Amino acid sequence: MLEPKNNDELPPIPPKRYFTIGEVGELCAVKPHVLRYWEAEFPQLKPVKRRGNRRYYQRQDVILIRQIKSLLYEQGYTIGGARQKMSDNPEDMAKSNVNASEIKSLVKDLEGVIARL
Repeated sequence: MLEPKNNDELPPIPPKRYFTIGEVGELCAVKPHVLRYWEAEFPQLKPVKRRGNRRYYQRQDVILIRQIKSLLYEQGYTIGGARQKMSDNPEDMAKSNVNASEIKSLVKDLEGVIARL
């Protein structure tokens, strides 16, 4: 999904359970108001809301946002077209969201766990 040339531009997703809207904005290079708008437009994007209506995104939300960004900004889809593409083939979208930096990060984390055992 993400073009190889753009994978290196985005930072790897850290191994955290929840991310604030500001952190997600930095991880995906998207402003918070755009994330709030996408939340209204894409039913798949549902961050956890806690005290004071604050949004907390999980790892799969960050991956989904990167997919949406790729569809809209890099592949030229409209909001409606991206929404339809994501609802038509969610299995294909899930398969294509892995990039090299995420794999390296996961391998490093797993090696650390193995070393502790």
